[in-house]
Amino acid sequence: MTDYELLSNQNNLSTFRKKVWIVVSITALMFVFLFLFKILFSVLLLVLAGALIALYFYGVAGILQRKLNTPPKAAIVLSVVINIVLLAGIIWFVGARIQAQISELSQTLPATLQTVKDFIASSAIGRNMLKEFNSTGDSTKTLDILNRFFSSSFGVLSDLYIILLLAIFFISAPSVYIKGMVKLLPNKAKEKGTLIISRITTILKGWLKLQLIGMLFIGIATAIGLTIIGIPMVLTLALIAAIFNFIPNFGMLLALIPAVLIGLTHGMGTALIIICVYTFIQFLQNAIQQPLIQTKMINIAPALSITSQIALGLLVGFWGILLATPVLIILIVLVEELYLNKQKISS
Repeated sequence: MTDYELLSNQNNLSTFRKKVWIVVSITALMFVFLFLFKILFSVLLLVLAGALIALYFYGVAGILQRKLNTPPKAAIVLSVVINIVLLAGIIWFVGARIQAQISELSQTLPATLQTVKDFIASSAIGRNMLKEFNSTGDSTKTLDILNRFFSSSFGVLSDLYIILLLAIFFISAPSVYIKGMVKLLPNKAKEKGTLIISRITTILKGWLKLQLIGMLFIGIATAIGLTIIGIPMVLTLALIAAIFNFIPNFGMLLALIPAVLIGLTHGMGTALIIICVYTFIQFLQNAIQQPLIQTKMINIAPALSITSQIALGLLVGFWGILLATPVLIILIVLVEELYLNKQKISS
């Protein structure tokens, strides 16, 4: 081999090594960026949760201002006090009964689950299904997926502490944070930015209002339906249904699980009746709430809502599922204001 060929091979090897290092560096940077994005997005969701709590209190304060003509600062203080008193009153009157029912539910569910498993195993098809489910490791995969879906950013207690702390800051001085966001924008975009923030705030207030009304309706309707059927632990199951209804699309399905398990202790027919009752209540809520959504806020396609919940659930866990709709609302408003409206004007 000549000196020229040897030098040429060395140059080619050096070039190849450089390309490999570039590819490795880009790949590593992408992984670092995705990791940082996941952490940052998790934090932003906690900020959004704190902002939604602040919006709720300011929404109540707005009602007090209109009805009682109270000053803005007095209205927000009164809003916080009224909600604390209401929460304390609920705990005082029904807290002990709910606690007793929750304790009973926690003792009943394991035996109920075993009963369901025995019922499935009573048939040849059921035994094959359980055998296949256990042997293929599907149970472990299912638990992994559920853990990913319902995991939180820093732990449940830490997340709740951060959210409540942020909510207190937002309630005490919201204009500071709004003005701070507007200051980050170029001078030409400040007015537009203020309008977008105002529109997002208005729509999120409407969404919160509809969600809370829906929770109240679901709780009352579930309590009435289960009382008619004669199911025990009505208050606890109604409370679970009301709270879980805050989660769009999946909330009622999650609330149905403990109710059906309790119904199975009274027989398969009772469980089927409970499913029918929950389905009918959900149908009524959709029939009443959907027209209000179309008139008071952005109409989000169900497929888009479910897709965003699954994507954010896989990305950041529980908070992604819970807050997917507010995130989607914000994105839709930004797209409309920054792109679609400009397209309409230009056309």
